[in-house]
Amino acid sequence: MQQSGGSQFNEWTVDWRPEQAAVAAVSAPAGNGDIAVTADLVREYKDNGIVRMPGAVTEWVEPLRAGLERILQAPASYAFPCESTAAGEPGRFFDSYCNWHRVPEFLDFLANSPAAALAGRLMGSSQAQLFHEHVFAKEPGTAKATPWHQDMPYYCVDGPLTASVYVALDDTPPDVAVQFVAGSHLWGKLFYPRVFSGGEDFNTDDETMEPVPDIEGDRERYNIVSWPLKAGDVLVFDYRTLHGTTSGELTARRRAFSARFLGDGVHYLLRPGELSPPLSDIGLASGDALPPEWFPVAWSA
Repeated sequence: MQQSGGSQFNEWTVDWRPEQAAVAAVSAPAGNGDIAVTADLVREYKDNGIVRMPGAVTEWVEPLRAGLERILQAPASYAFPCESTAAGEPGRFFDSYCNWHRVPEFLDFLANSPAAALAGRLMGSSQAQLFHEHVFAKEPGTAKATPWHQDMPYYCVDGPLTASVYVALDDTPPDVAVQFVAGSHLWGKLFYPRVFSGGEDFNTDDETMEPVPDIEGDRERYNIVSWPLKAGDVLVFDYRTLHGTTSGELTARRRAFSARFLGDGVHYLLRPGELSPPLSDIGLASGDALPPEWFPVAWSA
């Protein structure tokens, strides 16, 4: 784990661990956060590993933008700030994670929005446990692709039921919005994680993984889906669903907030190499449940 600088990601600035008051605020009683989720949506999520819910959290856009702006104005005051555009490259591609407990707008969203209920119901889980949040900002002029990747290979967890609830914070045309390979979560494969700044693989000594296929070079072979997004639209996707963006130049900001949830049967797994977030020092053995004292159960059926 990087304790300071040095890494192209996982820069250690402040402790990621949440205070218990924040955990208590997000921990929800049974039935909290009702939201309509149809059987067709659940089936679509199971089959495709990605669903879109237009306008699901429109009222939360301004608070989430304000929370992200706090981080953009003082990145070193927050956990794991990462700049993926190098000196001389146009624009800015920034991300950061594990700050939900120190950004009041994020804490409010996770405690009071339908995000956790949406994740739990789409997963078909009896509960939705918060793993962490992740925010992104690409500024106008940025022409850097987010490389095709799955989220699971970066993480210290494994299990059958996972969901990322991605909230678009800006209107985004489909050519620069996130794209997904529908059904890729069912391939039974994990692919090497990739560094966002350059697209190179890492943790390549992990024999359970393989390189991401050349999706851009053979797009016709894959069921690639994307949508024009309005601020407040939500995408929910499985940690194993391949996704990425093109290198199309942005003409406007593209900001997003993503909350990562764990469902039934998900457990800690210490993978070889560097993890993101780098949670290798929390006293758990592979197979252990993640402690709700740090990872609150945000929704229960």
